[in-house]
Amino acid sequence: MPELPEVEGVVNALKPVVTGKTIEEVTLSQVLEVSRKAGKQAIIKGTELADFQQELADAKIIQIVRRSKYIYFHLEKNHQSKLLVNHLGMSGAWFYVHETHEISEEKFRKHIHVIFKLNDGMLLVYADIRRFGEMRLLESEEQFPPLLLMAPEPFDYSAIDHFLDLTKLVKYQNKSIKEVIMDGQVISGCGNIYATEALFRMHIHPARKVNRISQKRLSELFETVVVVLNESILVGGSSISDYRNINGEAGSMQHRLQMYGKKQCPHCLVPTKQRVLGGRNSWYCPSCQR
Repeated sequence: MPELPEVEGVVNALKPVVTGKTIEEVTLSQVLEVSRKAGKQAIIKGTELADFQQELADAKIIQIVRRSKYIYFHLEKNHQSKLLVNHLGMSGAWFYVHETHEISEEKFRKHIHVIFKLNDGMLLVYADIRRFGEMRLLESEEQFPPLLLMAPEPFDYSAIDHFLDLTKLVKYQNKSIKEVIMDGQVISGCGNIYATEALFRMHIHPARKVNRISQKRLSELFETVVVVLNESILVGGSSISDYRNINGEAGSMQHRLQMYGKKQCPHCLVPTKQRVLGGRNSWYCPSCQR
């Protein structure tokens, strides 16, 4: 699943090519239509499909920003502001092309679900192989309360104090540290990959309970998470499985990962172990991490 660095890469790539453009028309896949008829909401959430298309037609893209693992498209139509919120899920990807056949990978071409025709003659295409991604058209964040519960951006001055304050709460004290740093209400945007890497760098076992880690170590761990996230942003994120930047561009952080998905510890050469924590598979070194 794309984490903060991957979403940051997508946003940075989208900004220069679509900011200021107007959406002339919205086309949705037949798969989404069939899903609605079956009583489900694939990708487009909380809005009727026809309303989604109508509301976005003639909307101007004013700004694109990342918030945690979400992409926020700030729009304007008839002097009114709108917010299109997109989560990439497991395999969502954006493409900016003249025609859909320009998308190089067939697996994405076969799973195109939303096409925005822009006033520059280009298409802004959203493909999602597994359809776990989502889009919500809102007036503001308040219309979807889970957005308001996200922790501050990890690069914000207040983020470390927020993290340390929450780790003192009873509901987090007996949880594993891996689960806690993957919680978006505690640290914004840190998922399985970068939690694994940060814990390895700190020599902390992912299953260690929060109440068995000192405040000093927790503070150092938070700073390490930020360092790892920044490193990944600089190299375009980790292109593992189906993650791509716009137009199929891949990142290279996967080549720098020391513990995630590894069979052997790069430091002591001991075979790694795996354990499921918070529903996610956790790799760790049984010798280096305590």
